Amino acid sequence: MTPTALALRWLPFLAWRDQVTGETLRHDALAALTGAVVVLPQAVAFATIAGLPPQYGLYAAMVPAVVAALWGSSRHLVSGPTTAISVLVFATLSPIAEPGSERYLGMVLTLALLAGVFQLAMGLARLGALVNFISHTVIVGFTAGAAFLIAASQIKHFLGLAVPRGAEFHEVLLYAAQHLGESHLWVAVVGLATLAAGLLARRFVPRLPYMIVAMLVGSLVAAALNRALGAAQTGIETVGALPSALPSLSMPDLSYGSLKALLFPAVVVAIIGLTEAVAIARSVALKSGQRLDADQEFIGQGLSNIAGSFLSAYPSSGSFNRSGINHAAGARTPLAAALSAPFLLAIALLAAPLAAYLPVAAMAAILFIVAWGLIDWHQIGQILRRHPRERIVLAVTWLGVLADLEKGLFAGVVVSLLFYLYRTSRPVIEERAPLRSELGNVRRKMTAADAQAPACPQLAMLRLSGSIYFGAVEHVREHLHLVDEEDPRRKWVLLLAPGVNFVDLAGAQMLAEEARRRRALGGGLLIVGARPAVHDMLVRSEQIKAIGAERLIEHKGDALRTVYPELDTDLCRDCAVRAFRECQTTLPDGSPRSSLPPTTAAPVDSLNPLRP
Repeated sequence: MTPTALALRWLPFLAWRDQVTGETLRHDALAALTGAVVVLPQAVAFATIAGLPPQYGLYAAMVPAVVAALWGSSRHLVSGPTTAISVLVFATLSPIAEPGSERYLGMVLTLALLAGVFQLAMGLARLGALVNFISHTVIVGFTAGAAFLIAASQIKHFLGLAVPRGAEFHEVLLYAAQHLGESHLWVAVVGLATLAAGLLARRFVPRLPYMIVAMLVGSLVAAALNRALGAAQTGIETVGALPSALPSLSMPDLSYGSLKALLFPAVVVAIIGLTEAVAIARSVALKSGQRLDADQEFIGQGLSNIAGSFLSAYPSSGSFNRSGINHAAGARTPLAAALSAPFLLAIALLAAPLAAYLPVAAMAAILFIVAWGLIDWHQIGQILRRHPRERIVLAVTWLGVLADLEKGLFAGVVVSLLFYLYRTSRPVIEERAPLRSELGNVRRKMTAADAQAPACPQLAMLRLSGSIYFGAVEHVREHLHLVDEEDPRRKWVLLLAPGVNFVDLAGAQMLAEEARRRRALGGGLLIVGARPAVHDMLVRSEQIKAIGAERLIEHKGDALRTVYPELDTDLCRDCAVRAFRECQTTLPDGSPRSSLPPTTAAPVDSLNPLRP
């Protein structure tokens, strides 16, 4: 690696620093200010989901955004707190420590540090492609499950119920149903008023940030109720004033017990965070025409979480809302994401005292709206209607997340990979039949209607589409064996292989075994149109010796001309099919035929076949 390439890998912002001009700076500053206004209520909401004081959401929207912008590869991705990560944090740590407690805060920082270390290591190891193994259906199911968990976690605040800490999803629903009569009326009124205001604002005045509108309405309703009835009578709790201070230095809990308890959850947070960030960066890049480096995004996300863990920030990832707003607002360089931090800090310092008037029930109502918006009903409907196997993946992921967030995600990934392996373990094998068309001599796939079509009784042509690897070996072997089991005269096989993507060692050995078996039967195996990678594997594994280098032929016409002289002359003499042109005039041994076959079946010209 050249010094320049090395410098760009470790200091990627050097690649775009010369693009910063007075004009781009104006656009970036405007985009940063717009994003800062929008993220303020979101950050407070996400911190609430994570079981943290509101200011931690603001801290997570500042430091990680700057680091990820400078060390990532996307021009528009903005990092910060997200719904999925917030739910993961709460689900992981709430059974271990009391949310908001000192131990809880220390473990949150540890989780951010470990997740960042894993992300950085994956980026340095160039494992960016790993996120592709988490299918879209798994993400849809995970997000829907997370949405239900968010809603369940806020029921107690919306209704003013004392739901036991650490209760599972079904336990929360059961408790709420059994104790609905114990709800605080005025708390619920504030929640309902906030919910209605947020929904109406999002529906009829989409230009206004619905979260801010809902917060204002909820705060005014709560203030009016407290003034009329008294705070003791209403029981309305507020978030409390935010500290007007910069993110303070912090130290993660590095005790052995905490590291051991958080090792696996940190891997989950790291993978989910990277999946979110790369998916969002790619979706924005499609609009901007930018080329992304997934490995560099891994590095940027890892460094941002590591830095955040020492500056009072909990785990972060790419934010869909902030990134979309950043692009729509005209951001030109990653400097826009970096500038969002000082703008957010300034706004937070001005708005910090106002949080003392924000009811907790209003925050719960806003999170209900957030949770509803997370569920992709359109995609879920498409999956349920049209994709039977994906339904299972969706159901496993969704139900698994409700039972155990981390394990539910991995269950969905495992099931989706199992279905993928099942599909790839059964590559499509089609028999090609010699048929006549009005346009000339062709070869096409044999359909059910062609089952009685004339075919060479000694030679089978099979087209394989897929890969011959250890999982598919038995499926391919079974089909090859069926050829001669159904008709012992069919000792020769032409395997049309342009559609074979790759062959592993097990597949190469199986092909060699089949070649030896067919030679023992008095026939042979010819592989036609194999890709260079397939040919290289057969040579490298030395299985080419058993198959025979002369049996790997590029074109089907050459293969037919090669194999015809080796067919059984006695069978050809009495054959009424005469599928190929060679059959019409000569026998395999070269002697001329005495007469035309007593059949109306027209021959197919093997000298000019349609390429497979």
